[in-house]
Amino acid sequence: MWCVPHPSEQNHTLVLLDTEGLGDVEKGDPKNDAWIFALAVLLSSMLVYNSLGTINHQALEQLHYVTELTKLIRTKSSPSPGEEDDSAEFVSFFPDFVWAVRDFTLELKFNGCTITEDQYLEYALKLIRAQNPQIEKSNLPRECIRKFFPRRKCFVFDRPTNDKELLHHLEEVSENQLDLNFQQQSKNFRKYIFTHAKTKTIQGNITITGNGLGTLAKAYVSAINSGAVPCLENAVTTLAQIENSAAVQKAAEHYSQQMAQRASFPTDTLQELLDVHMACEKEAIQVFMERSFKDDKWEFQKKLMETIEKKKDDFLLQNEKASVKYCQNQLKKLSEPLIEGIMRGIFSQPRGYNLYLEEMDKVEKSYNLVPRKGVKANEVFQTFLQSQAATKESILQADKALTAGEKALAAEHAKNLEAEKEKELLRQKQKEQEERLEAQEKSFKENITQLKEKMEKERENFLREQEWVLEHKLKMQAELLNEGFKKKSEEMMKEINQLKEEVQSNKNNWSSILKEIVSVAGGVLLGSLGGKAGKIIDGVKKLGLGIFR
Repeated sequence: MWCVPHPSEQNHTLVLLDTEGLGDVEKGDPKNDAWIFALAVLLSSMLVYNSLGTINHQALEQLHYVTELTKLIRTKSSPSPGEEDDSAEFVSFFPDFVWAVRDFTLELKFNGCTITEDQYLEYALKLIRAQNPQIEKSNLPRECIRKFFPRRKCFVFDRPTNDKELLHHLEEVSENQLDLNFQQQSKNFRKYIFTHAKTKTIQGNITITGNGLGTLAKAYVSAINSGAVPCLENAVTTLAQIENSAAVQKAAEHYSQQMAQRASFPTDTLQELLDVHMACEKEAIQVFMERSFKDDKWEFQKKLMETIEKKKDDFLLQNEKASVKYCQNQLKKLSEPLIEGIMRGIFSQPRGYNLYLEEMDKVEKSYNLVPRKGVKANEVFQTFLQSQAATKESILQADKALTAGEKALAAEHAKNLEAEKEKELLRQKQKEQEERLEAQEKSFKENITQLKEKMEKERENFLREQEWVLEHKLKMQAELLNEGFKKKSEEMMKEINQLKEEVQSNKNNWSSILKEIVSVAGGVLLGSLGGKAGKIIDGVKKLGLGIFR
């Protein structure tokens, strides 16, 4: 295996997998070659098969491994009765097929007319009508290649050099010593590979990363070593568990990083911080949706919701602590004259109580003018007032200029003022609780909205993929009919009709299917909110999402 930066595609790595030669009679296990061929098919986005001489009956018989793929690869772990042979789905995830013919000595002509390399391959793959067992044997790989590999390409190469001495030491020969035609052919071959080799994907248009390729390889080899048949569905499920966990981590990290960058503590209001949270959460969900796949039970999306909710609570707590600290520091500075007056006994004289109230009023007005005190501003000031309650009462009772009746009225007024402050603080907490609940409602709605968008996109990809498969099958069915293979053409038409029915059924029932899936997903995701779920449902209905009956 060689992993090198792609010469033309940024942020892509070109992975070259070189298998050992096929057909070595010295190998102990005759199935070894077939497994190697199956692994190469499963792991690559472009499969290059090279042979010597020409594409003839012998060359096609040597490629009999392609006929064994139906026994060596499964797409479903638990196929329905009658669907044990699921090779009809191979076309949706098999790689492009490139046949490289080395030491080619023929002229590229057919019936006296010059043809291209690709035409040469297609002529060689045409089925031959004959009752000869040998012909029928070579027809089978022809049919499988055409059926499983709709994207085909051919390259023919002259001998690298006619110098026998150089041929024995080709690895040491410089490029300019090679035949000019061979150099040009090699250049064209490399250019095609670099230009047309696609990013590795599997069913559902799921892009495979380097780590993902390693996971797939391990899953396939483990299945083979255990005596089982490699199953795409099982391998994808294993891959999904790993990739979805990474998607949750990546999304959570994005949320934390963006919150740390955008939020400046303390925020003036709770809503200000919640607005930042909702913007960062929306981006985090997008990160998750882009990287995740096959999260059929929504366990990873639920985990992301729980993770972000916990991180949000941590940021809210940081915000509160920052507000408390800032407000306490400001109050300490602003109340220094008051505290100094108390220490010096300025208020312990006739009319001292009124002087104390005036000084307290100055502190409050100055405090109110301090900007961006944060969500704990009222609570910190209320705590400050409570800390002064005993001193205030002592000054009131010691003021000889006030009559008993005046003192009673003053005490009653102070009590009412304190009660009003408590009510104001309670109203603020209630408002903040409503803001938190509304943020959770919007968070839930955003998760459901992006889930629906992802499902719509996946469905579009699925239908596009199925239409492409349908187009390929229709083309092959017409070719079989033209070549005189009526029975094979009819069998292919059965596959086509079944596929058409499935596609049409998906189109007809999609709306109800989507509604049902989103409803179930909504119930799962609400589980991350615990006892708040009932209130969230009511809020979501008000927001007009309309997914609950």
